[in-house]
Amino acid sequence: MSNRDDSFKQVRGKKFGYKSLAIASLAGAALFGSVLPQASAAGGFNQYGYNYSARIFSGPADGVDKVLNGKVWGDPTYANDHLVMKWNAAWDSCNANGYNDPAFCAGAWDTNEWNGNVKGGSGWSEHIKIIWVGSAGENSSYWVDGGYSVWGNYEVISDKAMDPDHIKYVWAAGLPNGLGSSK
Repeated sequence: MSNRDDSFKQVRGKKFGYKSLAIASLAGAALFGSVLPQASAAGGFNQYGYNYSARIFSGPADGVDKVLNGKVWGDPTYANDHLVMKWNAAWDSCNANGYNDPAFCAGAWDTNEWNGNVKGGSGWSEHIKIIWVGSAGENSSYWVDGGYSVWGNYEVISDKAMDPDHIKYVWAAGLPNGLGSSK
């Protein structure tokens, strides 16, 4: 795992446990590479669920870590859950150019839509929106009130979930929280 994943584990792991770590670090572990792998030869989804040309992951969470073993980062709890991740070109550009240059990173976003209400699933559902804010974090002109910092240069502007007992959680509710609506 990268340093970004480790720091995220410290922030979310203590407060919300592995589930939230797995959900929100999907973007980090799957997308924070200096080089993104090529999509399949046909230009569509690869065996894990990624379509890099369309900037989407869709499939069982088992594939997000790029190891099809019935586990997500070693834990089988959420492997059968359905995950959809989407990100924009600025996200790719930011990842390829050091995570902190507004020329490449301004406007970068990622979403994670987790559905554990499937056969063999965990029963959890969660929707997360992440935007780039730069290393200034809460002091950044891109910061949205109501979110929380992740990976040093990003902010979770929306994080809403429901557990298997149908209890709803709101861990971030930035205003505004639309993608592209920040400064």
